[in-house]
Amino acid sequence: MKPQVSVIIVNWNTRNLLPLCLETLRTAAHAGAPIAYDVWVVDNASTDDSVEMVRTHFPDVHIIANRTNVGFAAANNQAMAQAEGDFFLLLNSDAVLMPGALHALLNVAANNPNAGIVGARLLNPDGTFQASHTRFPTLLREALILSTLGRRLYGPMYPSAGPEVAAGPQRVDYVEGACLLVRRAAWQAAGGMDEGYWMYAEEVDWCRRMAHVGWEIWYAPAATVLHWGGGSSHNRKVQREADLYRSRVRFMRRWGGPLRANVLKAMLFGATAAKATAFAVQRRLGFGQPRNTPSLRQLAHALRDIE
Repeated sequence: MKPQVSVIIVNWNTRNLLPLCLETLRTAAHAGAPIAYDVWVVDNASTDDSVEMVRTHFPDVHIIANRTNVGFAAANNQAMAQAEGDFFLLLNSDAVLMPGALHALLNVAANNPNAGIVGARLLNPDGTFQASHTRFPTLLREALILSTLGRRLYGPMYPSAGPEVAAGPQRVDYVEGACLLVRRAAWQAAGGMDEGYWMYAEEVDWCRRMAHVGWEIWYAPAATVLHWGGGSSHNRKVQREADLYRSRVRFMRRWGGPLRANVLKAMLFGATAAKATAFAVQRRLGFGQPRNTPSLRQLAHALRDIE
């Protein structure tokens, strides 16, 4: 039977979280009217026996085992090129669908035929709200983020909006990439994720391109997903920050032009220099903490040659 939904999970060394993600899919797909689905795990050269675990305990899952880490966007594109579902559900390996979530996503898609992507309401493991949908980046918003003024002025979730459950489904600029329901027709029209984004902001760019070719982005607060966050990158915190900065500049260059991208670069260097100074002062006072931010040299390396 042709699947209605092809679930795609990109994995990199999350063997401790992946089984829960896969196990709860079975419950999610049968909580209500059964949904025909198949599952694809794209493994980016894990070294923690993730692939063997999937083969042993989840034999029905399609596996694409990459010999190198090709990045998040490229791995998702590999599976979308082979999967046959009318919809793709891109789900992080450190995310868990709660009962009814998949049906809620599909209902929003069914009721809004121009919806190219539908995102879920993300929760932290303790049940608190996690950033789920946001306005597209601008230099002003980036300045508010880097200066921390945004959170001081608009609340701790800035730049994300709040859960807005009472408002029901709504059109938004972009939804967070931990759980994305993607209509096949929209993927065919806009193309896959931009593989120039190694990690982070690829879903922001994708939503922007979807909107550019006439598709809508929707947020479905009734679709609840627990998301641990950082499951694949907790051991590479400094590089993770550099990857994030690089992706933000790439997005700004594509949609705002080289001048805005260069202004953002200057803002990022300024913020990094301020952090470095603060760390140095803390160390001199005996309050040094492990660095979780890139050095200026690491940042310069990350931001070079951005297309």
